Amino acid sequence: MRAILAGGATGGHLYPALAIADKIKRRNEDSEILFIGAEKEVGSDIVGAAGYELEKISARGFDRRNPFRNIGVMRDLAKSGVQIRRMLAEFRPDVVIGTGGYIGGPVIREASRKGYATFIHEQNVLPGIANRMAARYADEIFTAFEESREYFGKRRNITVTGNPVRRGFITAGAMNYREKLGVGEKTMSVLFFGGSQGAERLNEIVTDMLIGVEAIRNMDIFFITGRRGYYDISQKLTEAGVMGGGKIRLIDYTEAIHEYYAAADLVVSRSGALTVSEIAVVGRASILVPSPNVTGNHQYYNAKTLADHGAAIIMEEQALSPLALSDELLKLSANKQALNAMSRVASERGRPGATDAIYDAIVKRVGKI
Repeated sequence: MRAILAGGATGGHLYPALAIADKIKRRNEDSEILFIGAEKEVGSDIVGAAGYELEKISARGFDRRNPFRNIGVMRDLAKSGVQIRRMLAEFRPDVVIGTGGYIGGPVIREASRKGYATFIHEQNVLPGIANRMAARYADEIFTAFEESREYFGKRRNITVTGNPVRRGFITAGAMNYREKLGVGEKTMSVLFFGGSQGAERLNEIVTDMLIGVEAIRNMDIFFITGRRGYYDISQKLTEAGVMGGGKIRLIDYTEAIHEYYAAADLVVSRSGALTVSEIAVVGRASILVPSPNVTGNHQYYNAKTLADHGAAIIMEEQALSPLALSDELLKLSANKQALNAMSRVASERGRPGATDAIYDAIVKRVGKI
């Protein structure tokens, strides 16, 4: 199979594309895969490290704060159309798969116009503008959540697959990561996680809570700060004298975050689409703090897919404080039955076979492996 994958350079768009590419390669090592990315975005290091070829186009996102800058954006978009048509003619793919963002949209549109088989995957409950626009050009639309259907109108070519997650999350239950990471058998363990870059406000609240609420420090704490916040948080906690005893583990960044999910009884995090899907696949109770700084408040809708079924608690940032967060943590630590019930429901909502479902649907439509 010859496949082109295109999506925004953020991890939320890029990691699902990589998971799909890996699945294609595992099923047929002779497959040829090309990633299309943006000239002015990161992502090439990640794609290159995964062993895939990457070509870049001029497209960039619209500036919602300064519309006058969009004159240049439109010029680059037109230029990117020429670049995409050249890549399609040279690579001649069997399938073209878009995973959202301003890169995926124009690639799917041009591929459809040239008669190639096209697919899009939407990670969030609330579809991004690019995928909504690209939907009419796609032969099939894959969504992570059932709730996304209503946002694509009356289209019949929708398959709910879930979000592709890395294999480590799917197999996490086969390892005793609590023992590996030194968590006591009966100790409440909590993972705080704001995303690969951290979440400044969430980091501030967790830091102040650890300093101000002594009872929380009796728990086993994994606090993944993101690289930007690590030094300042480490210094603040050390100066406050709360880092002794090994109960608080401060981590700047890890590629093996599935180990910390698996070792934790509870995850406190933002509610990006992949994070929500990973929590469900591993089967963990969670307190979700949607970012208020995202388009359409889409993280809130992601969080609701777990909270509406009793698998998570939503705490919106404007109402969040060290005391409010610690109250929820202490309530859950005192009610193991509720915590276990949340974990069980989360697991029921997980879709560990998402990547297989996407691959099988593609092969069924194009007839190639």
